Amino acid sequence: MRIYRDLKEVTYDENSIVTLGTFDGVHIGHREIIDTVVKKADELGGRSFVITFYPHPRKVISGNNQLKLLNTPDEKAVLLEALGIENLLIINFTKEFSQLSPDEFVDRIILKTIGAKEIVIGHDHHFGKGRGGNIDFLINKGKKAGFKVTVIPEYKTEDVGINSSLIRKELQDGEIANVNKHLGRFYSFTGRVVKGDGRGKVLGFPTANLKTENNDKLLPAIGIYAVELFIDNQKHFGLLSIGRRPTFYEQGELVAEVYIFDFNENIYGKDVTVNVVERIRGEEKFSSADELINRMNIDKKIGLEILKKLNN
Repeated sequence: MRIYRDLKEVTYDENSIVTLGTFDGVHIGHREIIDTVVKKADELGGRSFVITFYPHPRKVISGNNQLKLLNTPDEKAVLLEALGIENLLIINFTKEFSQLSPDEFVDRIILKTIGAKEIVIGHDHHFGKGRGGNIDFLINKGKKAGFKVTVIPEYKTEDVGINSSLIRKELQDGEIANVNKHLGRFYSFTGRVVKGDGRGKVLGFPTANLKTENNDKLLPAIGIYAVELFIDNQKHFGLLSIGRRPTFYEQGELVAEVYIFDFNENIYGKDVTVNVVERIRGEEKFSSADELINRMNIDKKIGLEILKKLNN
């Protein structure tokens, strides 16, 4: 897949099938859009093209710096490529860019720079200044400019409309089973192994502390999870703890750490990708280290059972 971060790098092709959106999470609803783009490009003998934005427009327009995302730009690119997208334009979304009118956006970016035989759009997508670009606008614009518009209806499961905001809330509420179902895969994140306080080793459960490089990445809710892990492209299994370690600290820093089953290697400085399989419990404050160790042994047993079922 070709990734563009500058409009000047983009080559023109009038046979492009284009879609646009933030596509945070690249969830099962997004896939309906992406699959349509890829299929139509194949039928036409043209190229598939996704336009997305970073930072998230809501962070820029509303100043909501607390908004966390399901995907980093790099993760999103990997997911889109796996779905067959050939070209990805990541637009640096600024306040200045947000003032571009829908007409200017379509004319300057899609029609003159990329080219478009057809635009595929989600049922509720808006773009341009004041979110003035909508389905009706695109259909009318297409009649004048000569491109077709295909609208993808809302994707629902069990009468629930699937969208990125819903999945973010589920993740923050610890509903990892719903998150995974609505993504169509395990929720994942990558962190670099950094030095911790070494307490896990003393307790008999040595852990690797993970630091994500992108502060926009949303981590699961505080708690203990059964996980798959990938280190140097090798799969391992273990437990993920996200929490403030209240047994030892009154106001502890939020830490993500993994205990890897049957593993005893030095991995400081390495990247670990974690697939979050199932939540075991929330974080608890124990009265003693021994009580915590007993609970961790139970967590390990539960985690092994979960992961055994997964790999049967």
